Amino acid sequence: MFEGRSLFIATNHRKELVLQPVLERELKVNCFSIPMFNTDQFGTFSGEIERNQSPLDTLKAKCQLGFDVTGCDLVIATEGSFGAHPDLPFCTAHDELILLMDFKNNLSFSSRILTTETNFQGRKIRSEVELVAFGESIGFPDQALILRNEEQSMLYLKKGINDWDELLTAFRVCMRRHESVFVETDMRAMHNPPRMKQIELLVQKLINQLKVLCPACAMPGYGVTSVLPGLPCWICETPTSSVLKHVLACSACQHQEEVFFPNGRQTEEPTFCPACNP
Repeated sequence: MFEGRSLFIATNHRKELVLQPVLERELKVNCFSIPMFNTDQFGTFSGEIERNQSPLDTLKAKCQLGFDVTGCDLVIATEGSFGAHPDLPFCTAHDELILLMDFKNNLSFSSRILTTETNFQGRKIRSEVELVAFGESIGFPDQALILRNEEQSMLYLKKGINDWDELLTAFRVCMRRHESVFVETDMRAMHNPPRMKQIELLVQKLINQLKVLCPACAMPGYGVTSVLPGLPCWICETPTSSVLKHVLACSACQHQEEVFFPNGRQTEEPTFCPACNP
């Protein structure tokens, strides 16, 4: 289905460095990207342009733009989000989504990674000593930094800093002009090694999904589309938040099936029961 076809990687942040080798090796496609492909129009991490769509809709827009600009009918893109973990209090999360759109066959395939392995952070600093300590703690200069006068402010904004002299100069300029500095990690893929690593893992996850064929129509990408809770407590049989079943579905023919007890357990411990341990 994919072998020998051209595939456009819709990115302006060098994601092709990790996507292209995997895609060409596994799908036998011919990948390409183009310089200055403007994905920033859909939103920037530093806030100059707000993302006004969901991550999935943003990915669809990126892929559609890629198709419109290049005419290539096979397009892939990723979109990252960073913030509080939805399930783990006080933990920071990296949520990365990937979408492969096949305009020729009117199909799309997606996958997702949600991880706490991220260096997303920022803080107000008052001295060069604090700045150097922050940089060393997050792996600068391999990990680039952003400096601004206040969190989310646009009055002074310098992105993609990956040199110690440049960092210290920017700090001094900002302090002289505004008497305050906020430093944060640059989350764009080409400036963020931890994110680039997760994107590489994610494209391999997508490839593994594509290798699973639908039992009804033999199209690729048959897999889990939803995870449903409700595993019963073994004492009182009250439904818990633990996984009861997976729903597998095909994006081509809409065939689906339910797989109960995907984790190999038919009951949950009372420790996790809202009735036995409220």
